[in-house]
Amino acid sequence: MKRWGIVLLSAMLILVAVLTGCSQERPAPADEPGSASASGDLEPLAEKTKVVIAEDGAASGAGFYIAESKGYFAEYNIEVEFATFANSDEMLPALAIGEIDVAGGVSTASFFNSIAQGIDVRMIADKGHNRKGESYFTFVVDKDQEGTIRDYKDLKGKRIAVSSENAVDDYIFQSMLDHAGLTRDDVEFVLIPDFANMLAGMETNSIDAALQIEPLVTRGASEGIHAKFLDATDFAPKAQIAMVLASPEFVTEKRDVAIRFMLAYLKGLRDYNDAFVKGAGDQEGVIRIMTEYTALKDAALWEQVNVTGLNPNGTMFVDDIKAQYEWYKERGALIKDIDVDAAIDASLAEEAVEILGEYR
Repeated sequence: MKRWGIVLLSAMLILVAVLTGCSQERPAPADEPGSASASGDLEPLAEKTKVVIAEDGAASGAGFYIAESKGYFAEYNIEVEFATFANSDEMLPALAIGEIDVAGGVSTASFFNSIAQGIDVRMIADKGHNRKGESYFTFVVDKDQEGTIRDYKDLKGKRIAVSSENAVDDYIFQSMLDHAGLTRDDVEFVLIPDFANMLAGMETNSIDAALQIEPLVTRGASEGIHAKFLDATDFAPKAQIAMVLASPEFVTEKRDVAIRFMLAYLKGLRDYNDAFVKGAGDQEGVIRIMTEYTALKDAALWEQVNVTGLNPNGTMFVDDIKAQYEWYKERGALIKDIDVDAAIDASLAEEAVEILGEYR
């Protein structure tokens, strides 16, 4: 009996040792594709998925360009394809039916009218606003009148160029007039759709001031054509100039793709803010990416221009979007009312920030 007891005890000890060894040597199970990783970020998609972005090389697309170049999209198994459209009349329907997934857009009466006509799109994140004291979309004055036009009220009787009517440009123009205590009858509104032609207008003295955009603001000032004039955040500190748009299908039915897309986009925006706002991070690399994707090819000039404000948490000025809508409505530029709240969906950006943490 003693002999069998010893044998049985030895066998049991061997079995325990084997089981213990197996437990120690077996690797921890890997996260399933699509699950949250230990870092709190999301795992890549199980299969490579294409996301089509309508983007024309505007500087406000920085988040897309940086995320693509630095491999943030690829980390989530997302393949990005950039598509171009001649105008929003072609782009918005393609977005609404899912031919493209994401696009950049600006607030205009025609944009809201498209929604009223059944073109269903969502505004999901910031794609352009003015930074306080460093607006990329602001007023300039003819260099010859720099000493005469010192304040907004001095624009009375002047010829002011704006690139569009019943759009965010016009809204900012009106905000300036209200701030100056002026009316539209006090100035001459000059419609010049091409920003480059505003420079020519200054050179020929056919206009006195203009609502101009970078890099032409810096270029015109360096060439002595116009002078930078105060700053648009003096009177419109929270104007939402451009938004990231998405198809309803992308936001809902492709939610697993959309949230990863947003994570990559915010990572790109954070690199952008590190470089241009904090003066830290990979400044050289970010500028190189911007010269590759945009029309501004001079790396040195990127250190001089007022860059587009891009919220690193993707947050939009929702109240201002609604204010713009109401302004178009007051002017009789809308064909019928829409539910603006239904067209704004900040949930992707909010969810992405919960995963990444707030940028500070």
